[in-house]
Amino acid sequence: MQEQGSRQNAGLSGTAAFAMGCFWGPEALFGSLPGVLRTVTGYAGGTSPDPDYRRMGDHSETVQLEYDPSVISYRELLDLFWSSHNPANINGYKDRQYQSIVFWSGREQLEAIREKLSGLALEGKPVPDTEIAEAAEFWVAEERHQKHALKRFPDAVSKLDFLFPSRKEWEASTLAARLNGLAKGYTNRQRILEEIDGWELAEGRKRLYAAALKEIRW
Repeated sequence: MQEQGSRQNAGLSGTAAFAMGCFWGPEALFGSLPGVLRTVTGYAGGTSPDPDYRRMGDHSETVQLEYDPSVISYRELLDLFWSSHNPANINGYKDRQYQSIVFWSGREQLEAIREKLSGLALEGKPVPDTEIAEAAEFWVAEERHQKHALKRFPDAVSKLDFLFPSRKEWEASTLAARLNGLAKGYTNRQRILEEIDGWELAEGRKRLYAAALKEIRW
């Protein structure tokens, strides 16, 4: 069964992509947020063909999100991006692997980025050493890099394997995004339970999710 997660306005979701160091933590951070529907780690920002973790070339570790703008805005995502890492500390480390980059898609996102940077300048704050790049091809990372924090807990993985037809489907689910955030300490069980109650899912499916969440041994 394909999970619809917390999507409230089908067809009106947005996509955002950020590079901010190792992609494991950012995937968990953004995945913990109400309004974020899907998360996936991958490689972007470079020109090297067919990158993977051992042959990344000039790409950077990136997290891509699908989000519901009626619940969380792109500006809120931008604020979290810049408040959650220090670009100056990562640039040049391991070449471009841990580069700080915000990838924009569409005029509205680009204007939001420019407004944020202008606001910092007006406040007398330094402009972040972050690359601003138009979103281009995104290469999905290997399975072991998806929901990395969550996969450290075998019981959670076992319960998701039971709830979903395939590993690929649960990795792309809203539920797994939240549990990955929980595994990293960015959210809590009660908050997720309350959110599940409002998801556009059959009541039986909600009960299955809630029961699994309550029973997971962390």
